[in-house]
Amino acid sequence: MKQAAKIIKEVKKAVIGKDDILVKVMEVILSGGNILIEDIPGVGKTTMALAFSKAMQLDCKRVQFTPDVMPSDITGFSIYNKATGKFEYREGAGLCNLLLADEINRTSSKTQSALLELMEEHAVTVDGVTHKCPTPHMVIATQNHVGTAGALPLPESQMDRFTVRLTMGYPKVEDEIMLLRDRQGVNPLDNVEAVATAYDIIEMKQKVENVYRHDEIFSYIARLMKATRENDFIKIGVSPRGALALSNMSAACAFLHKRDYVIPEDIKQVFVDVCAHRLVMNPQARISNVSSSDVLEDILLRVPEPTIRG
Repeated sequence: MKQAAKIIKEVKKAVIGKDDILVKVMEVILSGGNILIEDIPGVGKTTMALAFSKAMQLDCKRVQFTPDVMPSDITGFSIYNKATGKFEYREGAGLCNLLLADEINRTSSKTQSALLELMEEHAVTVDGVTHKCPTPHMVIATQNHVGTAGALPLPESQMDRFTVRLTMGYPKVEDEIMLLRDRQGVNPLDNVEAVATAYDIIEMKQKVENVYRHDEIFSYIARLMKATRENDFIKIGVSPRGALALSNMSAACAFLHKRDYVIPEDIKQVFVDVCAHRLVMNPQARISNVSSSDVLEDILLRVPEPTIRG
């Protein structure tokens, strides 16, 4: 817990006024998941990802997704070595601790699909040979919906592989004043210091995996999932992969609150962020102007929670 707090403290040097978002990103890292940050340009999405990688001393690679980016740029490729008479593998950008996929919706569907195995199995397969990513490994992808002519929305199968979808939003006036003051001739990322290592992250992830979840907690998660699959506004509810993500995120939430067991409040804190982007809403929801977040908030009110308290 202390190590996680140190990481968040360092990232705050570069990202001002978004403490709740930083905590959620830390929870995703500890749960072993991936993040989709969906927002307008210029609010600090890339800065936040780079700050986390620097604070944790992770090997970070950034790819600006454009229509000409190829799947092999992500997965790597085999090239013939004339001297040895053999094909040799050349690593792609995906084989790192943290892949920052900038504006992921601006590349082709073929290139987007190159991330599927990377995000789920933390590996890439080229010419029948599987290459494992270093541990820990995660993908932070960004996309915005401004000037998206020709952009390709992510398919449901890929959206489901993101643990959460987050939105940073505009800063408050006082935070923007501080931002302007602190950036006079200074790059805020230069102030971020390394306070953890990949080994520290692995150790914390193991502790999160060992966070106790009572059968009543599993039952609560299952009932929440069932409610998303039977709602009149939802065409496709949350998948079992989403249920696992919710369980893992609730354990990470408990860990950051200095508990070694999950309570219903942990689930409620991460439920919307984990589930909203996984839902496919039906036409009735659009006509009624009901969002996925609205439906999920209503589900939280309707599904009885177990009487487990911290």
